[in-house]
Order: sequence, then C-alpha cells, then structure tokens
Amino acid sequence: MRRVAVTGLGLISPLGSGVDKSWAAAREGRTGIRAITRFDATGFPVRIAAEVPDFDPLAWDAIDKKEVKKMDLFIQYALCAAMMAVRDSGLEITEANAERVGVYIGAGIGGLPAIEHWHTVLKEKGPDRVTPFFIPMVIINLASGQVSIRTGAKGPNSCAVTACATGTHSIGDAYRLIKSGEADAMIAGGTESTITPLCVAGFNAMKALSTRNDDPARASRPFDKDRDGFIVGEGSGVVVLEEMEAAKRRGARIYAEVAGYAMNSDAFHMTTPSPDGVGAAKCMELALRDAGIAKADVGYINAHGTSTYYNDLYETMAIKRVFGEDAKKIAISSTKSMTGHLLGAAGGVEAVFTALALRDGVLPPTINYDTPDHECDLDYVPNAARDVKAKAAVSNSFGFGGTNAVLVFKRFEG
Repeated sequence: MRRVAVTGLGLISPLGSGVDKSWAAAREGRTGIRAITRFDATGFPVRIAAEVPDFDPLAWDAIDKKEVKKMDLFIQYALCAAMMAVRDSGLEITEANAERVGVYIGAGIGGLPAIEHWHTVLKEKGPDRVTPFFIPMVIINLASGQVSIRTGAKGPNSCAVTACATGTHSIGDAYRLIKSGEADAMIAGGTESTITPLCVAGFNAMKALSTRNDDPARASRPFDKDRDGFIVGEGSGVVVLEEMEAAKRRGARIYAEVAGYAMNSDAFHMTTPSPDGVGAAKCMELALRDAGIAKADVGYINAHGTSTYYNDLYETMAIKRVFGEDAKKIAISSTKSMTGHLLGAAGGVEAVFTALALRDGVLPPTINYDTPDHECDLDYVPNAARDVKAKAAVSNSFGFGGTNAVLVFKRFEG
C-alpha cells in the first residue's frame, strides 16, 4: 500500500481567514466566539456563535464576483479553503494528471441559510420568485463539485455527510483512495455555515448549546467541570493529500503523513455517545492498527471535545480504554474551545491544526479550562500552548447517529 502525504492546507475559520491567521490565533489561545451578528438573535435563549469574522469570497481568487450569488456560504468557504490548499501545495492539475486528482469535501447540514431565505421568499412572494440557482446552492455535493470545476480535477468526486464526523471521514476516505491506487492526489476536507435562526433554535431545543451569552469568550470549555454545551461555529478546513513518493519527487513541502484511518458506529443512540466511550475507543484502536504505529508513539490527541457533558466524559473514558495508564502521559486538547463546533467542517479544521502541531512541535491549548472535573482527569493542555515534538498524533471526530472517525498523523522526518 502507498503512503500518503499532506502537502497543502487551507483554512477559513472563526479565528480568521487563512492558515497563518487561524494557526497563530490557536497557538495564542484566542477565541473566535462572539455575539451573533448573522441575524437578530434578540429573544433567543442562545445569542452567541463562532462566526467567520473577516471572510471575503473574492479575496482568494477562488470565486468570480458574478458567481457569488449562486453559492450558499458553505460552498464559498469550501472553494476558498480548497484553492488556498491547492496553491499552498504547489500541485499543478493538468490534462495529463487531472483524472488522477479528486475532490472529497463534505458538510454536515449544507445550505441551511439558503433554504431558510428562499422558503421565506416562496411564502411571501410566490414560487416564481425563487432563484433557479436554489438547488445547486443547497445540495452538499456542490462543495466538491464547485472545487472540481474550479481546479479541473477529474478524479474521484464525492462527499461525506456524517454530521460532526464529516470532515474526518472525507479526509480518511480520500486517504484510502490514494493508498489503494485509485487516485494520486485528493483535495479533501469539510465545510459548514449554519449560523441561522433555525439551526440555533434547533440545537437549543436539544439543550446542546452553551447559554453563556454574557461571556461568549469563556462559553466553550471542553473537559472543564462547568461546561454547559457547545457553540455553533462555521468555516472550512481542506487539505491536499498526495502519494508520498510523487510528492517527494516534485519537491513538495510535506506537513505530515496521514498514516491511519478508521470509522465505525456506536449503534446506540441518535445523539448520545455509547456509554464509557466503547465505540470511540474501538475506532481509535482500528485507526492505530491501520497506521501500524505503537501507542507509545502517540504524543498528541486533537480531541472531539465539544464542551458537552457526555461527549467530553466518554471521550476521556475512550482514551483511557485505548492507552491505559499511559493515557495520562498524552497531551490532549480541544481546539473547539476557541473555534466552537464547526459541525461538518470540524474534522477538516482540526486535521489542519493537527498537521501543523506535528510540523511546528507546538500543541494548541484547551482554553477556559479553569475547574478540573474529577471524571475528566487527563492532560488537556490547559490554557496555554505547549512545545512538544510528538512522533504521531490522533484526530478524533464523533457524530450524531453514533458515527465515529479517527485519523492518525505521523510527523514527517524529511
């Protein structure tokens, strides 16, 4: 089986548009969580979210001005992050290699802003006023489709739609396509933009969101005893993956190696993880087995860490199941403490952060970790980044419906 290198990165996140801006903020422990501006949240029990603060769809030479109105925001995010990653990689897509380069970018929910807007138009003004671009705006595979059209990539083109595990499944499935020889390079990740009245109201009805409206910067607090729910976020994280030897031959900059991947199911409940983290633990075991690395080589885990009671507890228990007493020696952090939960984009953004953590030897912190929880008693890199040159890292994503996805990255030694 062939090895797979990460050669390009792209980020649109609540910490800023662009990899350098987002990564600098993550290393410094800055938050992207603020009062909602996307709509008037007056009267909502939850009035905070993690919006992208500085997005300009025309700034990345990814979208023509006339095309912007034809795309929902999640597609715009994906296109900009993807073009960022392709340019960063230096990969040229030509007629000679286009059929060996694919795109695999998913979303958990898709074009909810457009659905809400055009449903209002339909009700208030009638069916003749609905745009002909409505369907292409909202269907999830158009994120991959638009990236394929923009780049000319004619290889495998698909998308995962697996709730909060979407970005990780997309990257993992792309890794497998290269590993098995079905593609030589893939543009892969996740995207999401669902900070809308219906989304916020829906998650609030589930009692899933933090209600710290008066202190948004401290609202997302994974593993902290006083956590009270997650924060809805938005953005996109995309990587370029290439077959390792081909990447080396063309002199590509290699951030890290994707060494392992696994997915499974809790088969337990619509929204609650399986008790004691059994499903998540098995998924980590399978990913480590796929990577063929010793557990002792894992020096960092980018946790799913949503800031909800059961998720954080059961992920902690899952890590203990996998690593035993050595779990206490592993640095674990949740970058969702800063970005909020980007739903289908979370795994893509966190894969980028994990690759950068290995390259730079810097682990981003879990901010707002103030009151330890005796049930969550591992090393969560509290409040400040840490210099650690880990050999390997794990990135966890667990979604509604009990779907689990885990990626294993190795530091590239050159």
